[in-house]
Amino acid sequence: MERATKDLQIGEIKGRFDRMTAAIFLDYKGMTVENDTKLRAEFRKAGVEYRVCKNTLVKHAIKDKAWAKGLDATLVGMTGIAWSYEDPSAAAKVVKAFKKDPAAGDKLTVKAGVIDGTILDGKAVENQLATMPGKDELRSMLLATFQAPLQQFVALLQAPTQNLVYVLAAKERLG
Repeated sequence: MERATKDLQIGEIKGRFDRMTAAIFLDYKGMTVENDTKLRAEFRKAGVEYRVCKNTLVKHAIKDKAWAKGLDATLVGMTGIAWSYEDPSAAAKVVKAFKKDPAAGDKLTVKAGVIDGTILDGKAVENQLATMPGKDELRSMLLATFQAPLQQFVALLQAPTQNLVYVLAAKERLG
């Protein structure tokens, strides 16, 4: 590979790591082309970018990051990287769902993950990052939290009127 091509690829990889909210490093050894195509399609649906990269190019791209040294053991062998740009848990959720399929997911292994400069091992990615609520789920939880006091306030405002109606209805039944 020519030096200019390598520099271009290093720049692209560096740009992905600069924009990401999370990245997951995968070992895809033994996967069929059909399963790999399914995985890539699932990543695309979730808004995750997935690429197979040379380990040396990745090492050059992340050498200025504080967490880069922690990935030296990870960047060995076949490495595919899934970058999440908006929802940090999107790639982990896709991988976890893909691994549930016994025919397709048994060959896919999570090597490690990076989120906000913190390196997670493969188990932490599958058990913690994949179970985190997504961006939309967090928004709905926040909205419900904001609405709860207002709903209680409206119920308190309606209570006297409602009680008056109950008293009048009881008096009407009694005569």
